[in-house]
Amino acid sequence: MARDRWAGWPMRESLTRVGIPRARTVLDGVLIVSLSSWAGYSAYASEAFDGPRAVLPLLGFLGCAAAVLGYRATTLDNRLLPSLGMLAAIAAIGAAAYKGGAAVPATVLWVCTGVMAMERLPLGVAVGTVAVLVPGFVLTDDTELGPLLTTAAVLLAGYSLRLDAAARGTGFRLLAQERAAREAEATSAALAERARIAREIHDVLAHSLSAQLVHLEAARLRIEQEPEGMFRNQILERVVAARAMAREGLAETRQALSALRGELAPVEDYLSELAAADGAVAEVTGERRPLSAEASQAVRRVAQEALTNVRKHAPGAVVRMLLAFREGEIALDIRDSGAGAEHGDLTASGSGYGLLGMRERAELLGGSLEAGPDGEGFVVRLRVPA
Repeated sequence: MARDRWAGWPMRESLTRVGIPRARTVLDGVLIVSLSSWAGYSAYASEAFDGPRAVLPLLGFLGCAAAVLGYRATTLDNRLLPSLGMLAAIAAIGAAAYKGGAAVPATVLWVCTGVMAMERLPLGVAVGTVAVLVPGFVLTDDTELGPLLTTAAVLLAGYSLRLDAAARGTGFRLLAQERAAREAEATSAALAERARIAREIHDVLAHSLSAQLVHLEAARLRIEQEPEGMFRNQILERVVAARAMAREGLAETRQALSALRGELAPVEDYLSELAAADGAVAEVTGERRPLSAEASQAVRRVAQEALTNVRKHAPGAVVRMLLAFREGEIALDIRDSGAGAEHGDLTASGSGYGLLGMRERAELLGGSLEAGPDGEGFVVRLRVPA
């Protein structure tokens, strides 16, 4: 733990300025402007930069500003050597100022270098950096206690700023953890509610449809034992159709239950099975990836509805389904060759879900659904963000 304290970097949240109050930002700006003005005034007042050398303090200021910005970026990325290089550049400009006869700007730059090191570098490295600067404090202050007081002030000021930033960073980290915990709690509650709804659907609707299938099968077997006749054949046809509808309803119910429980099979596998059952051709392009339950259900429902409409309005037509995984979206195109019959409007459906309802489902997800004639056949195009 002690080693981490001396060798570890401050947490990333404390190295940013996110969350710093506006008043603190203003005070920091005033302090920077004041120190810069004092250093600049002292440099020119020392008469060390007269004539052609008058431009040197300005160049030094610009160099220090660039080094400070670079230092903030390199410390944010925890790059030690480049960070030390930026501090060395500032200290070198201070040394040049001292050599030119401007002791005050040199002292300001060396003090700022030490404070920045204590604030943002690993603690052990920061203390070492301040130690390297101590000879400079001795050169600019020939009193007995002056260099010692300056060094202590640099250490305390820098460490105070470090603690203040650490406290702010800890607060942001705790806030992020609290948000993550709340999101996890909300997700858990949503999953629990979906599981409860799934159980209710299973206990009521699925059992009811299963019971209907049993009774319809019994009725079919009983009717088949009756003598041949028009009435008997009509009743048998209706019973067989009702049994098929109940079976489809049960299959759809089970799919809905799987979606609620997050147990859906990949949508491309579902389309392949659906195409095989209807004699259609299914193709998949793009890099396959998991889809959200909403997007997956939209694709499944639209494919199911489109095939139902083909069976109803263009029996015998050749159907091709193309599922494309694109960047940021999933696209489904379903085309049929046509069978000389009108496809009807978009709300027609044998299963009770019209393509108009599928269009509304797509729009709620931020997507779109288009359906209309395409040559001799019909095309349905679905686009859903995914």
